Amino acid sequence: MNLKTLATAAMVTVMGTSPVLADLVFPSLSYRTGPFAAGGIPFADGYADYFTLLNERDGGIGGVPVQVPECETGYNTEKGVECYESTKGLGSLVYQPLSTGITYQLIPKASADGIPIHSMGYGRTSAANGKVFEWVFNYPGTYWDGAAVMVQHAKDQSGGSLEGKSIALLYHNSAYGKEPIRTLEELAKVEGYNLTLIAVDSPGQEQKSQWLQIRRERPDYVFFWGWGVMNQVAVQEAANIRFPMENFIGVWWSGSENDVLPAGAGADNYKSLAMHNTGSDFPIYADIQEYVVDKGLAAGAGDQIGTVLYSRGLYAAMLAAEAAKTAQEIHGVADITAAQMRDGMEALEITEAKMEALGLPNFGPEFSVSCANHSGPGLAAIQQWDADSETWTIITDFMAADRTVIQPLIEEDSKAYADEAGITPRDC
Repeated sequence: MNLKTLATAAMVTVMGTSPVLADLVFPSLSYRTGPFAAGGIPFADGYADYFTLLNERDGGIGGVPVQVPECETGYNTEKGVECYESTKGLGSLVYQPLSTGITYQLIPKASADGIPIHSMGYGRTSAANGKVFEWVFNYPGTYWDGAAVMVQHAKDQSGGSLEGKSIALLYHNSAYGKEPIRTLEELAKVEGYNLTLIAVDSPGQEQKSQWLQIRRERPDYVFFWGWGVMNQVAVQEAANIRFPMENFIGVWWSGSENDVLPAGAGADNYKSLAMHNTGSDFPIYADIQEYVVDKGLAAGAGDQIGTVLYSRGLYAAMLAAEAAKTAQEIHGVADITAAQMRDGMEALEITEAKMEALGLPNFGPEFSVSCANHSGPGLAAIQQWDADSETWTIITDFMAADRTVIQPLIEEDSKAYADEAGITPRDC
């Protein structure tokens, strides 16, 4: 079955309802196969199950049923673009590419087509500048925000100073892995630490030489930008050389159960960034059990519920649904267009009261989006793995990134993009 046929077939199945055409379409560019499937599967499950819950419990969004046509990308940029082209005509409201490489390719396409992109905590960081990137959003934070929060946590752990300390960045050798480099280089000038860059070629199953270098150079901290099987290998290699795991800190895509369970006790005390809370002790999961799992409507086997990446997919769907509700309120119509969805995303405000009403109390940080700022305040927390209980625990407050360093980088990079693409920035 080709991609267009797949998308069309998905279009005629309303999740959790009878097979009729729905008006609100949220495509899922998933990857359930390949070396990154361990991360792609739970995210896709959480994304789909949340919308199924809305259909079954609430009759959709604003009374309009929801569809989630799923298209397999295999985390391949070319396939991701093909999925976009084959589904964009279905009335798609927003794309979540779940890949920095795919995001980079879709930015000019989706912008020209007038369909918003939400690259939640990934993609092109300078898309935070809504004056230039009118159709692209990356709330609740960016990779540059994440890098800055990592530095702040390391600074806190080092008694308030990183002067003379050494930090190694172990990163996926791709657009994704290279995103934090510039920020870490600029922060090194401010904080006085020495930065070493260590690349790992995709998919990342072979890292012996990189960890030999780390064992030889003995950095004070290792920051980690991995994904998929690369994460499991890195955590195991760190345990093998007895690197102090409390000083090994991954990005929010390197902090799932899949990444640490294979290493057993060796993964104890490993840390990562977190953009939301962990576990299934939230009221919404009882609703998902009742309206989705118990009815046999779960997107997967139902065994990922409450895991970090299932919750990440659910979080992404929740933010999309809340933006759609906002768009419906702004425009006074339930059957919104992609352009109206963009307006809802730009006016989105997530409060604790709203999250509590959704069954997600204390799940994530409060934030708002604006015309000029499409990333929000850039908040992230640090979570730590307990190998005995096999649980992640948030060990810090949600911390704001140092925007005094990041904002000039955003302005510089977005200006360069605008100049190259012939874009006149909006007056916000």
